[in-house]
Amino acid sequence: MNQSLSPTAEPISKLIQELNKLPGIGPKSAQRIAYYLLRAPEENTRPLADAILTVKQQITLCSRCFNVTDTDPCTVCRNEQRDQSKICIVEQPQDILALEHTGIYHGLYHVLHGAISPTEGIGAKDIRISELLERLKNSPIAEVILATNTNLEGEQTAMYLNQLISSLGIKVTRLARGLPFGTELEYADDVTLTRAMEGRQEF
Repeated sequence: MNQSLSPTAEPISKLIQELNKLPGIGPKSAQRIAYYLLRAPEENTRPLADAILTVKQQITLCSRCFNVTDTDPCTVCRNEQRDQSKICIVEQPQDILALEHTGIYHGLYHVLHGAISPTEGIGAKDIRISELLERLKNSPIAEVILATNTNLEGEQTAMYLNQLISSLGIKVTRLARGLPFGTELEYADDVTLTRAMEGRQEF
């Protein structure tokens, strides 16, 4: 008997492998999810499959702030009730969700889609910095809030941006140190984020 044959059907093995690639999903969790989906009625699983396909087919990046959106410009950039004189710079789209949940910030955003990390070969040209500078030169922005993560890469990116933006004569502030070093913005609680935004300091 060939001992290398898997006792798991190939489609299930493939599903487990793909689920295991998701962040925070280990082999055991992937296995549990796969068998849950297998047992669930088709009418319960098809909406999940459709939602995944819809996200891939319909979601794009806002041409102004580079947040993920299904309309261009996005709802934040189109909202004239928001403070057009402030831009908050974040590393990832999910960081916007964290800040919006606090209800404390009502300005605009700019998503870098990463942070400067020489060890990983990510430089200033690999994230949306040139688009940010172009935006700042063509908009009446009075304050830029640096809300990059409080880790080494986030700090390097913030320092680099501060030098570039300060030279344009724009006020640069940084979220207050209510955020512990090493914290990723999307995982911070509402109270911490609110205090960090309210207590932001000039860079």
